[in-house]
Amino acid sequence: MGYPGRAVGGWKGWTLLVWVAAVSVVFADGRRVRPARCPSGCTCTKDNALCENVRSVPHTFPSDVVSLSFVKSGFNEIVGGSFVHTPALQLLLFTANSFDLIDEDAFLGLPHLEYLSLAYNNLETLPKDVFKGMEALTKVDLRGNNLICDCKLKWLVEWMHHTNATLDQIFCSGPPAHQGKKVNDLLPQSFDCIIAEFASYQSLKFESISVGAFTFGEDQYVVFAQPFAGTCSFLEWDHVEMTFRTYDTIEGTSTVVCKPMVIDNHLFVIVAQLFGGSHIYKRDTSANKFIKIQDIDILKIRKPNDIETFMIDGESFFVIADSSKAGSTTVYKWNGNGFYSHQSLHPWFRDTDVEYLEISGKPHLILSSSSQRPVVYQWNRGHKLFERRTDIPEMEDVFSVKHFRVKGELFICLTRFIGDSKVMRWDGAMFKEVQTFPSRGSMVFQPVSIGNWQYAILGSDYSLTQVYQWDTERGQFVPSQELNIQAPRAFSFVSIDDRVFLLASSFKGKTQIYEHLMIDLST
Repeated sequence: MGYPGRAVGGWKGWTLLVWVAAVSVVFADGRRVRPARCPSGCTCTKDNALCENVRSVPHTFPSDVVSLSFVKSGFNEIVGGSFVHTPALQLLLFTANSFDLIDEDAFLGLPHLEYLSLAYNNLETLPKDVFKGMEALTKVDLRGNNLICDCKLKWLVEWMHHTNATLDQIFCSGPPAHQGKKVNDLLPQSFDCIIAEFASYQSLKFESISVGAFTFGEDQYVVFAQPFAGTCSFLEWDHVEMTFRTYDTIEGTSTVVCKPMVIDNHLFVIVAQLFGGSHIYKRDTSANKFIKIQDIDILKIRKPNDIETFMIDGESFFVIADSSKAGSTTVYKWNGNGFYSHQSLHPWFRDTDVEYLEISGKPHLILSSSSQRPVVYQWNRGHKLFERRTDIPEMEDVFSVKHFRVKGELFICLTRFIGDSKVMRWDGAMFKEVQTFPSRGSMVFQPVSIGNWQYAILGSDYSLTQVYQWDTERGQFVPSQELNIQAPRAFSFVSIDDRVFLLASSFKGKTQIYEHLMIDLST
């Protein structure tokens, strides 16, 4: 594969040596053998050749040529295997030429080459492994070129740190981050060549409104809430087919949230429904099925919209955000036998989302509401109750709040269907705005942390889903990718077999699964 270069500027005078070629060789028995003919445009002696203004690399040099020079040549490509007919070469020079392409195998078959000059050819890059197999190299001259020190040239820096060959000082012509620097002073870690993207992996033939991933036993599972089918659909990973397949279902009516919760090696699933009440199921491992163990008080939870699970001081809780006028967001606690109502919060405010997080090491809840600004509650360890602490100013009509951390700092993503969604940072006393995002039609702005990568995914009912990636130097998110998902409502991720998958619910189309891929631009 070739790599582009540029045409060379003016030619400065050269003094050419006159070489005389022998016309024949006479063996002891008197037989005459005609030697290989010197190519047109070249001047040859017994073991040297110089070519000027030739249109291509000739293949008819005497086999014992050890020194070969090309000056002001007219060809724009050095193709693979150009020198397999001159395996004895020890010195090869290209000076003041105008290459457009140099194949990665251009210098294949030169095990004895000691000196290689590509000086003053106005090259911008070189193909990876172009010097592979040239173990005898003692000198490489790359001066006078316009080398772009980007990821395509990272290999050269790595090679320079391992080769026994010497190189004169050469400089970077770009990019701006390295412009003017000595290539010899760069290190492999000077290049940031790893990027990531979400690639479409599997499309599921159902709509969904919520998604979650969890571990039970030693296996990972995924669960989607299907509002139209009224089911919780559980998927497992098929290690042979390398796809997600059906594991089990919980049948219901108008299901909006299926929230898994593992307590003492027992799997519970809180199933929130718009009609027919909400329920709690337990996995019966001996019967290999889900069994309903408890109903949730329909007087408190009339129109559930979100569920959050958490632990405080070793005790297990979940909280359901209720968006009805007559209901109340309620915290439930596990007592060893079942879940009971522990505390009612925020009555009559039509909550749309609840988020559990720790602020300065203390448990907090943030409730989003269609009727007022997001409210922050703090856990009182003495009373074992949540107490209202503050609200988030100037943020009316927030549909949901989700948190993430970068280097220990706490941030939140606030989703707004009308107006701008925002990212805010906790400054020790309150949340302050960091960044705004146009978000008409958005019902999910989900932060996702995968390894060292921090993303924020902004879904919309009216446009493509926007994936943003955190830029550490700027302290902000920057655009990364667009995904085509119809009416997304939730995102989550799962790690299986050293692979990471992004799970995307779709309220009006097929639920989507993407794989998080790492791409090395230097390869």
